Amino acid sequence: MTSSRLSKGGLIDRSQVVNFTFDGKSYRGAAGDTLASALLANGVQLVGRSFKYHRPRGILTAGAAEPNALMTIGRGGRTEPNTRATMQELYEGLEAQSQNRWPSLEHDIGALNGLLSPFLSAGFYYKTFMWPGKLWEKLYEPFIRKAAGLGKAAYEADPDTYEKCWAHCDLLVIGGGLAGLTAALTAGRAGARVMLVDEHARFGGGLLAETALIDGKRAADWVSETIAELESLANVELLTRSTAFGWYDGNVFGVVERAQKHLAVPAAHRPVERLWRIIARQAILATGAEERPLVFGGNDIPGVMMAGAMRRYLNQFAVAPGKKTAILTTNDSGYALAADLEAAGLEVTALIDSRRDAARVWTGKARLVRGGFVSDAHGGKALTGIDLWREGQTERLEVDALAMSGGFSPIIHLACHRGGKPVWSDHHAAFLAPSRLKGLTLAGAATGECGLAAAMASGAKSAQEVLAELGFSSPAFAGPVIEEAYPAHPAKPVFTIPGVKTKAFVDFQNDVARSDLGLAVQEGYGHVELAKRYTTNGMATDQGKLSNINAIGLLAEARHLSPAEVGTTTFRPFYTPVSFGALAGTSHGKHFQPVRKSPLHDWAAKNGATFVETGLWYRSAWFPRPGETGWRESVDREVKNVRLNAGICDVSMLGKIEICGADAAEFLNRVYCNAFLKLPVGKARYGLMLREDGFIYDDGTTSRLGEDRYFMTTTTAYAAGVMNHLEFCAQALWPELDVRLASVTDQWAQMAVAGPKSRAILQEIVDDDISNDAFPYLAAKDVSLFGGRLKGRLFRISFSGELAYELAVPADFGEATADALMEAGKPHGLMPYGIEALAVLRIEKGHVTHNEINGTVVPADLGFGKMVSQAKPDFIGKHMLSREGLADPERPQLVGVLPLDPATSFRSGSHILKKDAEATLENDQGYVTSSCFSPHVGSTIGLALVKGGASRHGEEVQIWNALRNEYTSGRLVSPAFVDPNGEKLHV
Repeated sequence: MTSSRLSKGGLIDRSQVVNFTFDGKSYRGAAGDTLASALLANGVQLVGRSFKYHRPRGILTAGAAEPNALMTIGRGGRTEPNTRATMQELYEGLEAQSQNRWPSLEHDIGALNGLLSPFLSAGFYYKTFMWPGKLWEKLYEPFIRKAAGLGKAAYEADPDTYEKCWAHCDLLVIGGGLAGLTAALTAGRAGARVMLVDEHARFGGGLLAETALIDGKRAADWVSETIAELESLANVELLTRSTAFGWYDGNVFGVVERAQKHLAVPAAHRPVERLWRIIARQAILATGAEERPLVFGGNDIPGVMMAGAMRRYLNQFAVAPGKKTAILTTNDSGYALAADLEAAGLEVTALIDSRRDAARVWTGKARLVRGGFVSDAHGGKALTGIDLWREGQTERLEVDALAMSGGFSPIIHLACHRGGKPVWSDHHAAFLAPSRLKGLTLAGAATGECGLAAAMASGAKSAQEVLAELGFSSPAFAGPVIEEAYPAHPAKPVFTIPGVKTKAFVDFQNDVARSDLGLAVQEGYGHVELAKRYTTNGMATDQGKLSNINAIGLLAEARHLSPAEVGTTTFRPFYTPVSFGALAGTSHGKHFQPVRKSPLHDWAAKNGATFVETGLWYRSAWFPRPGETGWRESVDREVKNVRLNAGICDVSMLGKIEICGADAAEFLNRVYCNAFLKLPVGKARYGLMLREDGFIYDDGTTSRLGEDRYFMTTTTAYAAGVMNHLEFCAQALWPELDVRLASVTDQWAQMAVAGPKSRAILQEIVDDDISNDAFPYLAAKDVSLFGGRLKGRLFRISFSGELAYELAVPADFGEATADALMEAGKPHGLMPYGIEALAVLRIEKGHVTHNEINGTVVPADLGFGKMVSQAKPDFIGKHMLSREGLADPERPQLVGVLPLDPATSFRSGSHILKKDAEATLENDQGYVTSSCFSPHVGSTIGLALVKGGASRHGEEVQIWNALRNEYTSGRLVSPAFVDPNGEKLHV
C-alpha cells in the first residue's frame, strides 16, 4: 500500500488499484478514494498555493468547503479548473494539476509576495492603484488582470453533454447524513413521494467516519441497510453526487447532479451533469454543520487539518494523517478523534482542550492539556512543530499533523436564500436559520443539535411534522440504540488565540489574516459587508464557508459587540460553484436556441431559396436562378418582378395573436395610440403600440374578423414580447375587461402575394369575390379556397407599396397552397421573393421596421403624428407622450436619403453631417437607419433619422462612415421613393 495508507479499516476497496497523476507524477489509489484521500495516502501534503502570497497549502477539509486543494482535472475539452480534490472521486487515469504556481508547485516564484506582506495588507489595492492615475492602463490594470483568477479554462470545445430536468415530490430531503436518512425513511414508509439528495458519492455523511454502534452494528453498515430499504420503496428517489445549490420562490430547489464526473470516459448517451429543478411541497434541510478552524499563527501550513476531516480520512479512507499528531479543540469532537487515532495505532502527541473546566473524561494515552492553545505552527511546505501556549508559557512540540476544531456552524445557506437572516445563538455559539420558513424545515446538526441520537430524533420528528401537514399518517418512530463514546456538545467559541507571533489566517484561499480584520475596523470598514470587500474575506471560491464566522467573531471583539450585533453577510445562490455546462444544458452550439422553420420552409427550399437566420427563424433571403452571379442580381430581379408582375413571399414568421371577448375593442383602443374602438368588421388597420414612456414599442396590423374577434400581427422579433405585454395589460392593468389572448403564430402559414397581377392570381384559388369594389384596400375576412375545400383568411395589406394581399391558411396546407399559387401564377410571371427583396421594396415605399423603431422614436418622429388619437381618454403612453422634449421640432425625424452621384453609395449606420461640416460626432445630425440599392431609382437609397428632418427635404448633406472612412455627398428627400401618393394600393 501507499506510504500513509493503513493496512486495514476504511470503506475503500484495496483490491481495485486506481492509477492517477498529480503534476505529472504517477500515484496509486484505491476504489472509493477521493483525489484528496489518495494524495494523502501517498504522503502528498503540498497541493496548492494561496491566491495573494502563494503560500504553501495542504488539504484542510474533506468536503465542499475546501479552500486549498483546488485542482485542474482532465485534459483538452474536458479540462475542469478549480475542482475541489476533496469532492473529486478517483478514477483510472485521472490527471490533476496544481494551480496558481510558477514554474512549479515546489518552487513558486510567486511566494516572493510573502516578503511584501507588510505592504499588502487589507485594502492595499484601493490605496496603491489610485495614484498616479497615468499608470492605471499601463501598469496597474495589466498587473491585476494577469494576477486575477486561479485555474485556467480550456480553449477546446467540451465534448460532453449536459441536460436539465424537472421533478416534483411531496418531500425533498437535502442531506444524506443521519438526520436526512431518518427523515427520508420515515416519509418513505408513510407513502409520500420522497427525493433524497446528497453531494457526496455515497450517503451517510458523518456516519461514514463514525466508530459509534447503531443497534450493535457499525454506523456504515446501518447506512447500507437504510439505503437498501429506501431503494426498495417505489415512492423514493435517491440522488448522490447532487448538490442543492439554491432555494427559490414556489419552493423550487436547484440541484446539480454530477452524473459522470467520476468516470474516466463518460458514456456518450448520458449527460455528465444534470441540472434538476425540483418542486417540493415541503423540504427538510439536513445539511449538517461545518467545523470551524481556529485562528492561530501558521494555521495554513500543510499538515494542519480540520479534526472532522482528519477523522474522515482515518475512518472512511484508512489514511494516517501523520506519525505524530496533535489535536487542538474547543469542544468534545477532539476526544473522539484522539480515541480513533490511538485505536488505529497512531501516536497522539497532545490533546489540547481550550476549556479549563471541560468535563469530558479522557482515558487514552495522549497527553491532555486543558486550558491550552496552539499559538503558532511551524514549517514551510509541511508541518514540523507547534508552540503549545498555556498560562503565558510556551512549549515546542514536534508534530507532523495537527487537527483543529473551533466548534460547528450549522449549514443553513439554503434557508437564507430567500431573504431570511441568520440568528445568533449564544447557547450554540453559532448562527441558526431564521424561524417560520414556509415550505422548509430543518433537522439534525443544521438546527444546532449535537450528537447522533439527537440528530436521529430530530430527523424523525421533522419528517412526522411535515407528513402531518401534507396529510400523511406515520407511525411513531422507534429509533435504534446508539452507542456513542464521545457525543458532541456545543463549543465555547474562541476567536482570538493568545500568544500568536506569526500570521494567523482567517480566509485561507485569499490570505486574509487576523490583522487585516483589525485594520479594517481601524480604518472605518468594520461593518461586516464593508469588511468583506475591504479584506476580501469570504470572496474566494469557498465563499467563506470556513472563514465567515471567525471573521464575524473577530470583528465583534474589535468593535466590542456581540456576533449577533455584527450580523452576517448576505447568503445567495449558488451554495457551491455550478458549471456553465450544467446551467446551459443542451442549449449550446446549434442547440443554443431551437431552430424554427415556417410551414413554407420546404416550399421555399424546393424553389431554390438561400436561407438566413433571423432570430429563431430560418427565412428565405433570396431565390437565385441559373446564370445569376451574385445575390444582388437575384434581389434586383425579384424586386423588379414584384413591381412589374407579381411575387410571393413567406411571411409566416410574423407574430399572430387572436384577441377575443366582449371588451376586445376597448382593450385594443387602450393598447394602441390610434383609434380601434370603431374599426368595422371585415377591416384591417395599421396600429402603433407605445411604451409607458411614449416611445414606439411595436407596429403591425390588426383585423376585425367578428364583433368580438380580432387578429393581430406583430413584427417577427417582437412577437413574444408583444404577447407578454398584452398579457400583462389584460391581467394586471385591466383585469376587469372581458378579453382573452392566444398566440397562434404556428397555427397559420401566411404568404404575401404582391404586384399588379396579384389579384388575378389569387382569384384563381379564392372562391370569394376579391375585386376592388368587393374587397378594397385594408379589407380582411375569412375566405373559401379551392372550391370550398379549404378555409383561409385574406388581408388586403401591403408592405411593398403595390397592390398586395396576405393569405393565411392552416399550417399543414401552407406548402400545397403556395404550390397552387405558383402554378396559377405562371401565366402572370409570378416569382418567389425573399426578405432581401422585401427590404428593398419597403425602403422604396418608405415603410419602417425596427431599424427605425429603435426605442428612441415617438410617432411624430416617423411622420405618424396624426395617427395619435386626441379623442381617446387614455392609452398606454399618452401622458408621457405630451412631454415637451418629445414635441421638439429638432428631434430626429424620418427622411429619405439619396446620393448626389448615383454611381456612389453609402451604408446603414453612416452619420449625417451638414454639407460643409467637419466630420466629428459633435456635428452629427443623425444616421442612416436602412439602405439598399434600388433598381427602380437606379441608385442607393436610404432612410435616416435626422434632426428636424421633416423640414429639410432637398438639403444637401454629407454622409460619413468613420469605420470605413467613407464620405458620400447626398440629399435629404421624402422617405417615399416609389408611389408617394399610394395610388397603387387602391387599384
